[in-house]
Amino acid sequence: MRHVVDAHLHVWDPARASYPWLVGGPAVIDRALALEDVAPELDEAGITSVVLVQSADDPADTALMLESARRHDRVAGVVAYAPLHDPAEAERVLDRYRTDEPVVCGVRVLVHEQPDPWWLLREEVLEGLAALARHGLPFDVVAVRTEHLRSALRISELLPDLTLVLDHLGAPPLDGGREGEWWDLLGALASNPRACAKVSGLYPGSGADVLQRVRPPVEHALEVFGAARLMYGGDWPISLLHGGYATSWPLTRELLRGLSGPEREDVLAGTATRVYGLPSRVGSSPTTATAPGDEPTPTTTEDL
Repeated sequence: MRHVVDAHLHVWDPARASYPWLVGGPAVIDRALALEDVAPELDEAGITSVVLVQSADDPADTALMLESARRHDRVAGVVAYAPLHDPAEAERVLDRYRTDEPVVCGVRVLVHEQPDPWWLLREEVLEGLAALARHGLPFDVVAVRTEHLRSALRISELLPDLTLVLDHLGAPPLDGGREGEWWDLLGALASNPRACAKVSGLYPGSGADVLQRVRPPVEHALEVFGAARLMYGGDWPISLLHGGYATSWPLTRELLRGLSGPEREDVLAGTATRVYGLPSRVGSSPTTATAPGDEPTPTTTEDL
């Protein structure tokens, strides 16, 4: 059986945690959504493991993900919240994750919801990120503006021991072109061997040229990162606004079709397994997290 990891999946419940960005949103996502709701689509796509990623800067959101991980063997890892703006508290939270919650494989903060686009470069936040590096946990970067990408690039210079995971390829332009700051900034970030990115959250709209609009940035990411530093993410349930797995998974398969078998294995399982220190198979013991580019974890992804 092939092993496929969806490295970017959310669960949430507005009755349990605070999601300000979700209030008043489309009804299809402004509701409680659990792993049970997407399980049939994961089965159909052949997804064997998932990484749950935080959706709110709220410890209650992390608690919800950890509960889901305890209920479902399919959850291989959790990218949790930590208050990086409060280094002392962040240290306590990270210590607790290490001792009590080994399923926590990374940390994320909703940087794009901060009024200050340079929030990541604040002195206290850098101290929190340094604590994250000491604990050996990757940091998921949400970059929707140029300032976010530039901040990530600066962090990679200031904290070379911190593994960065760029969510959704850093929101590339999906107009079919090859111009703009994103192209150069992605290449600059990729020059850090501890930086990697997720092929996720790419929604080019509808029409006959969907593949043509999304292919250029994915090809660029493959050129600058290589498949060994890219990982697949389905971005459910945000993807429900764009057709869900029925749309995103076939698009991903087409985008990866031209890769070699080992390259597909990296994007679909190997990179996430290495970077997040996930079990190499469902039900196996977690491995130690390693930097991107280290010896790959074997996978058996069959031809797409």
